[in-house]
Amino acid sequence: MTCIAIQSSPNLNGLTSSLAQAALNGAEVAGDATELIHLNHLDIKSCIACNDGWGECRTKGTCILEDDFDTLVTKLIAADTVVFATPVYWHDISESGKRFLDRLRRCETFRGFTTFSGKKVIGITSAGGSGRGAARALYNLEDYFRRLGFEIFDLILVTRFSKDHKLNMLHEAGRRLVLTRRNDN
Repeated sequence: MTCIAIQSSPNLNGLTSSLAQAALNGAEVAGDATELIHLNHLDIKSCIACNDGWGECRTKGTCILEDDFDTLVTKLIAADTVVFATPVYWHDISESGKRFLDRLRRCETFRGFTTFSGKKVIGITSAGGSGRGAARALYNLEDYFRRLGFEIFDLILVTRFSKDHKLNMLHEAGRRLVLTRRNDN
């Protein structure tokens, strides 16, 4: 069994990455193999809305762009559970996070949004500055998950002020994510 975390911060040693890793540590304690994916280290291009917006993604479920998108989607499909962590930029999820999720949403249109149906996910937004905008970003992340068909296990908002106690909470959330999935099967 595997749990992957996708973190969309350019800072590999920052708040967002540490939060994703805390959830993965909990998943490991529960017995899952884990992988932390740094989204900004992948080549994920922006959707070009080919064929007037009705490109292969909408008609075949595949994207014509050649980059790391398909490899990441394959990992996401193979994973038993998922953690997605994003920094908050301008009251929203990161640009790299939006870029990936927008393309994923377009390709899932073809499949009727069933690929991730029932797959448990933890969503995390982390605001390192003032903390403003973290709730709005979390709402936007929740909207992506719901449209994609994920089963939301938890949505967690973290600021630099709440980081210390939320790291422990995320460890426990990761552990329970795995245990809950096992109990469901």
